Amino acid sequence: MAQTPRKFPLPLLLLAVVVLVGLAAGIYSFKSGGPAPSAQAQAPAGPPVTVAQPLKAKITDWSEFTGQFTPVDYVELRARVAGYLTEIHFTDGQMVNKGDLLFVIDPRPYEIALVTARSKVTQASASRDLANRQLSRAGELQKREFLAQSLLDQRESEARTAGAGSTAAQAAVREAELNLEFTRIVAPVSGRISARQISIGNLVTAGGSTGSGTLLTTIVSQDPLYFLFDMSEADFLNFQRTHGRVAGSDLAVPVTLKLMDENGWPHEGKLTFIDNQVDKNSGTIRARVTLANSDGFIAPGSFGRVRMPASAPYDALMIPDAAVMTDQNRKMVMIVAPDGTVTPKPVELGSLNDGLRAIKSGLTGDEQVIINGLMRARPGAKVTPQQGTIAAPGAAPATPAPAQAK
Repeated sequence: MAQTPRKFPLPLLLLAVVVLVGLAAGIYSFKSGGPAPSAQAQAPAGPPVTVAQPLKAKITDWSEFTGQFTPVDYVELRARVAGYLTEIHFTDGQMVNKGDLLFVIDPRPYEIALVTARSKVTQASASRDLANRQLSRAGELQKREFLAQSLLDQRESEARTAGAGSTAAQAAVREAELNLEFTRIVAPVSGRISARQISIGNLVTAGGSTGSGTLLTTIVSQDPLYFLFDMSEADFLNFQRTHGRVAGSDLAVPVTLKLMDENGWPHEGKLTFIDNQVDKNSGTIRARVTLANSDGFIAPGSFGRVRMPASAPYDALMIPDAAVMTDQNRKMVMIVAPDGTVTPKPVELGSLNDGLRAIKSGLTGDEQVIINGLMRARPGAKVTPQQGTIAAPGAAPATPAPAQAK
């Protein structure tokens, strides 16, 4: 009996066809290298840094010194006559003008002494006049030979003595007038007065020519002020080569100053005095600046700093001082090549000007210097440079460092 041929179900046949088609496609794909992925794996980028070309500017080298503000005039007021203090005509710490009355010492004893001295002048004048008349009469008698020569000589001596006594009496009057004047103590200079050192009712002693009298108070002038500082011999020689050898009234070099808590150099003055010799012990020379203090803000005795030009203006390349690195005894900056490679470059440094460091040699001005992100840069490594700018002195700061890529 003949067997009927076995038939496959239609769904199974379709599934077999799909599997064969997929297998063939896989074999073809394998042989042809396979399809390109949708996104190629990117190489990791270098750390970001901020770069900029050096700033080209005309600058001046400066020398800075620490010194002290001092008054032009400083006076210790001491009593020149003795007596009891009766009046005080100022408030501690106030501004006084030259000639203002400050203290009064009891003048009555000196008024009496003046009256006594004047009366002695009258007596001496009368004695002088009498001696002169007697001398005149004696001269007439001697001409007639009615008077001995010895008596004439005696009359001449008496006249000279009387004249000297009159002169001495007049000097005593002048002394008494001065002592009476000294009972009124006035300000010899204008300035700020200190606190009184003695109260009304106390006995003050006279200093006379020794200057050891009772100290009453002190006065210091306020405007202008001096600023005293010492410069080394090397700085002094550089100053003379830069500004020439000047002295006396010819010396008026502009300088700028600041107090210890100030930024920048807000005060202006002129270097008006340099001492006549270098101190052999310290190797320094004393210099003095004169500056205005019209508002009285600077107190004499305060410390500050002065900046003076140490060179003529010249063209220089400037970079932030923070961009300079130290390698043993060398100074260098990090340069980014066009391919992103970091290269160190030795440089010679100049002066510091408002946070920017002058480069004397080592750069041409076309390099891309890393000004921020130095901690992420290694010589020979790759970085991702981001363009920044170097602000001119006194302008806005340079572009800040970019955030660290995560």
